[in-house]
Amino acid sequence: VRRGAVWADAVARGRALADAKLHGAAPAAYLALDLIALAETADRDTGYAAETEALADLAVSEELAASLYAFDLVQKRAKRPAGGPDPALARPVTKVGVVGAGLMAGQLALLFAQRLEVPVVLTDIDQDRLDAGLATVHREIDNLLTRKRISPDKASRLHGAVTGSLTKDVYADADLVIEAVFEDLAVKQRVFAELEAVVSPETLLLTNTSALSVSDMASVLAHPQRVAGLHFFNPVAIMPLVEAVRGRQTDDAAIATTLAVAKKLRKNAVLTTDTPAFVVNRLLTRFMGEVLAAIDNGTPVEDADQALEPLGLPMSPLVLLGLVGPAVALHVAEILHAAYPDRFPGTEGLGRLVAAGRTSVYTWGPDGQRVDPEAAELIRSAAGGDTPVLTGEQVREASLAALAEEIRALLDEGVVAEAADVDLCLLLGAGWPFHLGGITPYLDRTGISEKITGRRFTPPGVATLS
Repeated sequence: VRRGAVWADAVARGRALADAKLHGAAPAAYLALDLIALAETADRDTGYAAETEALADLAVSEELAASLYAFDLVQKRAKRPAGGPDPALARPVTKVGVVGAGLMAGQLALLFAQRLEVPVVLTDIDQDRLDAGLATVHREIDNLLTRKRISPDKASRLHGAVTGSLTKDVYADADLVIEAVFEDLAVKQRVFAELEAVVSPETLLLTNTSALSVSDMASVLAHPQRVAGLHFFNPVAIMPLVEAVRGRQTDDAAIATTLAVAKKLRKNAVLTTDTPAFVVNRLLTRFMGEVLAAIDNGTPVEDADQALEPLGLPMSPLVLLGLVGPAVALHVAEILHAAYPDRFPGTEGLGRLVAAGRTSVYTWGPDGQRVDPEAAELIRSAAGGDTPVLTGEQVREASLAALAEEIRALLDEGVVAEAADVDLCLLLGAGWPFHLGGITPYLDRTGISEKITGRRFTPPGVATLS
């Protein structure tokens, strides 16, 4: 009896973990748990027969087709960015500059020093900020050494490689300079103008902007062709995706160098055109907008936030909002609202949340995570909306319809080469599960693509059974 209780407890804990991660969205984990439960009492032949039947069922599942598609994207397409120029055009990079010394800048400095093994110089506008940024970088190097992620010799070389300066003339011999300053177009234009005064005409200038126009940043320069975007996701050391952004005047040599650098940084790059928020942030903001709109019109926060659980996403929309930060989300939403007001509605509720200094809609108490009533009220309009309160299923339908519409617009604009690149972006940049295949196979096999846009994103049989 005791053994049986222990066995049952282990299986129950496994089911709880599967529910927490998948919410029933994919069958494989649950079938595996069923087999484990059966193994306690079944003889060998019965167990083998059950295993064979389970494998046969999974072999003809939509989830397997989508998972194989996703695996192929990550293993093949991610290694060779679609639409890139001849790699031979890439220029060598022997010194890197990072403008700014904040959290993101420090992460970039360490990554460039660690992967490219070249000198990296941080700059900032005052000594205190510069010292704080450098201290953070060197502390992280020590942490890597303590955790035995790097050798003492590597740590010593990294400490020597990352330095700081208050003046940008240290970039005179840099081959690449990336800015990681405040997300304001005028500020970034001023930074690039200052850089152009000291660097060579061939120096690659990169921006880590999450949503602003790369072309507009370059418009003030005499050599705008050497400006490109390289949008990293936070945390920089962990997230495998970068969006490489070609501005209107960016030349092939700049893009080739950007892609070559991304590869040396061990990042997977997706090449995009210069459109507001590029791919990942544009799509996440679109479906987040549907969730916030439902709450604004009276749908209970928990119902709206849990509406997408059947997809098995890595986290709910409002948990994601807290992770990204409402201020960052608001910045991206405002840019998208200005560009596409019909598809990205107003951001008043999110603005109130930011103005009140709230960093999440949730709070933690003795019983775990719960909705903060005051924060929830901030993102709900005082008068309420005119749209009827939605059920969780209706919120999910609206969110998926919005995603289908936005992906079609994104592809029609030529932001990326194919639907596969959209899937790759969500797999690697937002952690969407392999069993969905990203997003477009899911929209195809559920019929949402054709219902909303009139056609599929992928041909029948690509990432789906039919």
